[in-house]
Amino acid sequence: MATMTGKKRPMPTTTLLLPSSSTSAQRRFWNGLKIFSVLTVLICIIAFTQMSQWSSTFDPKTRRSFYYNPVVITGTPKIAFLFLARMDIPLDFLWHVFFQNGDVDKFSIYVHSAPGFFLDESTTRSHYFYGRQLKESVQVMWGEASMIKAEKLLIKAALEDHLNQRFVLLSDSCIPLYNFTYIYNYMMSSPKSFVDSFFDAKDERYNPEMYPVISKDKWRKGSQWKTLTRKHAAAVIFDSAIFHVFEEQCKCLPEDDYEKVENEGKNQTMPDRRPDCIPDEHYVQTLFSTYELENELERRTLTYTCWNQTKDKKNKQGWHPFMFEFSDANPEQMRKIKVANHVYYQTEFRIEWCQNNSTNVPCFLFARKFSKGAAMRLMNDGFVGPYDAKQILSSWRKQPQTHQGRVA
Repeated sequence: MATMTGKKRPMPTTTLLLPSSSTSAQRRFWNGLKIFSVLTVLICIIAFTQMSQWSSTFDPKTRRSFYYNPVVITGTPKIAFLFLARMDIPLDFLWHVFFQNGDVDKFSIYVHSAPGFFLDESTTRSHYFYGRQLKESVQVMWGEASMIKAEKLLIKAALEDHLNQRFVLLSDSCIPLYNFTYIYNYMMSSPKSFVDSFFDAKDERYNPEMYPVISKDKWRKGSQWKTLTRKHAAAVIFDSAIFHVFEEQCKCLPEDDYEKVENEGKNQTMPDRRPDCIPDEHYVQTLFSTYELENELERRTLTYTCWNQTKDKKNKQGWHPFMFEFSDANPEQMRKIKVANHVYYQTEFRIEWCQNNSTNVPCFLFARKFSKGAAMRLMNDGFVGPYDAKQILSSWRKQPQTHQGRVA
């Protein structure tokens, strides 16, 4: 038997080649670079998406289709009377007669007063104002964005009632120039809002820091007192971006600073200070201009105001309207206000003829500022109805509450 002999075959050996330190570092570098590149691309995509969304949001045409969705109302359309008051309604006795001669199904009342103030039997002579103050209010300072905040709160509260189709902003010193029926038909017959709005080429209040949210060519000025359709009221509430710019860039120099400049000498000036900017004279007008809604406006106010004529920029009394006292509220003066049929805008060399659906109409439905004495004279003269003021005032507190008294 043959015997197989031979050398023992060696076992195979495996040599483990460890990567050198330089090779490992290169691999980590390239992996890190890949991760960094991926993250960079993702960040760019997210940033581009956000910018696109922001750009789309600021496009007035996009906003127009977004902020308003009209619905068919079932019921009688109403006018929302929005009173911007310091505390109470000083001329409530005159408004009482106005609302008493109206249809309670055609109006609603909202009052913005100082925080904590309540309208009841102890603070108003008219039950129409019982409990009509807003639940939410702010402390309003003249020449500050808080005035716009108060307007927004009034409009927001009124929009909760879907029957409110017109929104008229009034001060606590406003009076109606006509009876309720005439004013209701006047407003409801027009599909447009009444907003005093014009371009002032000499205006220095625009701040370049407002760009790009607000461009210079969209900057407008006008009266604070306006009447809005429901669509335009919704636009005011929808906006936050333009309002934020006004909070930051449209401010008025406090009166104390004017006195400081005056005391330090006539030749002293305030360094690095822009001209005073009154937010409530620009906000809604600029908002509608930016949204390209001006063709949907009657570019005039329905509230008559007689302004003090002064060229002294440091005299803020010249920035406020003339107050009508007892002797000023005479029949001839009131007739002149009521027959006004056009408004001339000197900065635009434009005459705004007062029309409603191509029909010539009086320009004004309301007027301000009127004292209690002036309002009492109008009552006695039968301006808002054939009533004796003393008799009405003595009988009001005996009347039961007949109008809704919930808090707005």
